[in-house]
Amino acid sequence: MFGRNDVIPAWVADMDFATPPAVTQALIERANHPIYGYTLFPDSLYHSIIDWMFQRHGWSIEREWIVMCPGVVPSLNAAVMAFTKPGESVIIQPPVYFPFFSAVTQTGRKLSENPLLLDNGRYTIDFDHFEQCASDANLLLLCSPHNPVGRVWHPSELERLLQIADNHNLIIFSDEIHADLIYPGNQHHVLSTFAATNAKVMTAMTPSKTFNIPGLNLSALIIPDKQIRSAINKIFSTMHISASNPFSIVAFEAAYREGGEWLEALLIYLQDTRDYVDAFLTEHLPEIKLTKTEGTYLLWLDCHKLQMDDNQLKHFMIHEAGIGMSPGTLFGKEGSRFMRLNIGAPRQTIIKILERLKRAHDKTKI
Repeated sequence: MFGRNDVIPAWVADMDFATPPAVTQALIERANHPIYGYTLFPDSLYHSIIDWMFQRHGWSIEREWIVMCPGVVPSLNAAVMAFTKPGESVIIQPPVYFPFFSAVTQTGRKLSENPLLLDNGRYTIDFDHFEQCASDANLLLLCSPHNPVGRVWHPSELERLLQIADNHNLIIFSDEIHADLIYPGNQHHVLSTFAATNAKVMTAMTPSKTFNIPGLNLSALIIPDKQIRSAINKIFSTMHISASNPFSIVAFEAAYREGGEWLEALLIYLQDTRDYVDAFLTEHLPEIKLTKTEGTYLLWLDCHKLQMDDNQLKHFMIHEAGIGMSPGTLFGKEGSRFMRLNIGAPRQTIIKILERLKRAHDKTKI
């Protein structure tokens, strides 16, 4: 990935933690059944989603709202194809997860960028500009909680977003796959719970980020509106896409059924790691500033005070510090001179990353 084998990888959004034992056991038991043929989604899978959404997020959903999908990125692309035509505008809010860009550009649609505003280390939505964008667009791709900036949107922000969307008949794809990874003092609010019953909102949910099973490629779209649900299903049907992998199904269900205790322990560990990184940077590397991280295991590091351009910053991190982070420019031009650090790893790994970073920085002062 980085052209050398001594780089500590801290880029891709999965974790270096073993998945919950219940998930591993479920996969072993399924593997012991020696037929791996075509598989239907069992009732128990749908009920695990319904129970998790209610218990964790206070959202009462119905089975018919659920569309099983082969991952969130295919769902993004399906939504763009279902609800826009080539040449039409789709709104994104950079700096944002890079498949939001490609889902628009690779399908021949037009990017309408509503950049987030950075104020004193915290990002907010530029609602005045968003309303201008909404007047000439059909679809918003919302990241909630936001990757990479770590914002957990406040109810007042979500309500205003919905009001503008409703005024302009805008459909919203709400990517909420980091919804379970929230730090104390913050609370994730499902966008759909603020919406009217006829609101045009699709919610992407999956245990993949929460329980470290993204390689199994299974997610769910929760869509109360029947017409929107039908349009998405039509796209998947046209492409003959099936998400019914027998191993994905049992892992997905086991995670939601039996992963709660594991998740509580994970959240404590991640909070301690985030706070350790913040304290270390403040004391030893004040030139690198951690933006306020309210959710996700991804930290957004402001490196402007290192006084390097993006190429220099990337070279410094890889070849001088030996750290493989995601360059901020992957997430749009607004990510210039930022880096995204994944802290979903044993603390000793994160400490090693920070120590390497400090040593490399100290050498630049010699």
